[in-house]
Amino acid sequence: MTSRRRRTRTASRTSSLRPARLSPADFVRLGGTGLRTRPLRVFLSALGIAIGVAAMVAVVGISSSGRAEVDRKLDRLGTNMLRVAPGRSPDGSATRLPQEATAMIRRIGPVRQVAATGDVEGAAVYRNEHVPVGRTGSIRVAAADDRLLPAVGGSVRVGRWLGRATEEYPAVVLGARAARRLDAYTPGTRLWLGGRWFSLVGVLRPAPLAPEIDGSALVGWRAARTYLGFDGHPSTVYVRARDDRVAAVRSVLAATANPEKPSGVLVSRPSDALAAREATESALTGLLLGLGGVALLVGGVGVGNTMVISVLERRPEIGLRRALGATSGQIRGQFVSESLLLSALGGLGGTVLGTAITGGYASVRGWPTEVPVWAPAAGIGVTLVIGAVAGLYPAVRAGRLAPTQALAGT
Repeated sequence: MTSRRRRTRTASRTSSLRPARLSPADFVRLGGTGLRTRPLRVFLSALGIAIGVAAMVAVVGISSSGRAEVDRKLDRLGTNMLRVAPGRSPDGSATRLPQEATAMIRRIGPVRQVAATGDVEGAAVYRNEHVPVGRTGSIRVAAADDRLLPAVGGSVRVGRWLGRATEEYPAVVLGARAARRLDAYTPGTRLWLGGRWFSLVGVLRPAPLAPEIDGSALVGWRAARTYLGFDGHPSTVYVRARDDRVAAVRSVLAATANPEKPSGVLVSRPSDALAAREATESALTGLLLGLGGVALLVGGVGVGNTMVISVLERRPEIGLRRALGATSGQIRGQFVSESLLLSALGGLGGTVLGTAITGGYASVRGWPTEVPVWAPAAGIGVTLVIGAVAGLYPAVRAGRLAPTQALAGT
């Protein structure tokens, strides 16, 4: 009976000497307490992490918003438009589309819309007759089919488009860039065009699929023949085909537009240019992401520096905890948790800041705001990894300190 009591007392003494186990919540509380004692240093270290994460989230968000805008624009304008233009003959000389090119293309079965423009050689447009000859602002004068706007997906900003009532008279419609260069927006304004006065009847909005129209002064097809000596040869033909037959129509357009010299005809798809621009912006996004990663790495170095200094400053605290029974593992866990909390604060702040930057930029540009879910998740995940790595060495160093050495501050 006595020996049993002795064994019980020995077991109770042994159990009382065992270090208490700390739960994850305890480590979080310890880490939070350590951060609260140095608010300014914590803020500056978290700011470094936040800048890196914000840069990465903003780059991804702005790039995704730009792609969403391109997709929305293509959905609105359509990807079934083809552009036919004269090219070069095998001997290198310039070719011309025949006058019947538009009518011949219109006979292709899957074609839904056809419209053309034709360059008017030797004609220039000026704000008035007193502007010196040659100062045209690179504004092209072109004859335009009255069915041009539906074919290119364009629209009128001010006034109206050339119709049957105006295509035979000296009336002109300006593209968006041409109107800006001439500073002419009011219908009824007189413009000196081709050596005579033309009346402005409308101004167009920008045409993404036909940017050459933006810098053009457009007159009716018949009016160009009557007043400007236009020869009737189209310089560009815009074709809308059925969505499921675009490739088939493209394969026969050159031979249809110019049966005698099909090799001298250029056929392109304007929507491909927008897609190519999106690919170029994606490559730039990769570069900017790399820069954001460098900023994030610099922030991680700042976190590691903060934790090393914290270990050096808190040696007495570490020695006291070790003297009271804290194990090396518990000391390591405390400093790793501090580093993780510090990085998490920076990651969350950077995610909010990057999302706000994306939203502000997209709203200014009129884009839809789109931030992929993986971007902030990856940003926070990377910051936690950096925080763990940055806090590992200081934590190991703190855990190796002997209680007497730490209390002595040596």
